[in-house]
Amino acid sequence: MTHAAFHQGFVKTLQGATGDPAMAVYRNTVVKGCIDALEANFPAVVRLVGRDWFRSVAALYVAEEPPRDPRLFAYGGGFPAFLGRFGPAADLPYLEGVASLDQLWVESFAAADADALRADALVGLAPDALGGCRLVPHPAARWSWHPRLPIATLWSHNREWGVDTDLGDIAWQGEGVLLTRPALDVQWCGLTAGGVALLTACAKGHALADAASAALAEEPDCDLAATLALLLEQGAFAAASLSSRGLEP
Repeated sequence: MTHAAFHQGFVKTLQGATGDPAMAVYRNTVVKGCIDALEANFPAVVRLVGRDWFRSVAALYVAEEPPRDPRLFAYGGGFPAFLGRFGPAADLPYLEGVASLDQLWVESFAAADADALRADALVGLAPDALGGCRLVPHPAARWSWHPRLPIATLWSHNREWGVDTDLGDIAWQGEGVLLTRPALDVQWCGLTAGGVALLTACAKGHALADAASAALAEEPDCDLAATLALLLEQGAFAAASLSSRGLEP
């Protein structure tokens, strides 16, 4: 069965438009499977809003955006935006951002494996050579910047079920986050606006000197050396290229 055929059949099942009695019988089971997948993919959101509320909203999302792929491990790409425009969640302005980080975790986990670039691969390069170097982000690296809300803190506290979150103890200011998977497990750390800008510039193919300029434009007091060291330590890059030759991990 093609993905298109699966999607068409799924929509008919939700709407009860199929004449197949077996499909009608299993309609609730199919929807439940989708809701279960969303619950597994967005654990921080579940903890923030409660399981009952989450599953009710997830059912609405399934009806609006049925899966296009029978493999549900990555289902929910549009769920963060759905929460952002969901009226009853208007009093939770951070919910969309938290959901977006849950989604980035799924993407990082499912990304292709690759060795991370080691810092010693850059050691010994002359300043001009280093500035002209193009760093290639790791396939599993994901990052985002949230200028007004402490999304990274809210997400990480609610991602780890053993951590109690007191919203009054959180500094309500903008935050960035980096997710990587240099080995088997997804890991994450905080990232400044400059760090996010540097990574984004690298992802667009800019040389390191230009990426550094982008970082300073976004965050004038960005510590470029410390930021680059952090990115390398976290496994944010897979390779580096200098002119026509490549630098291996």
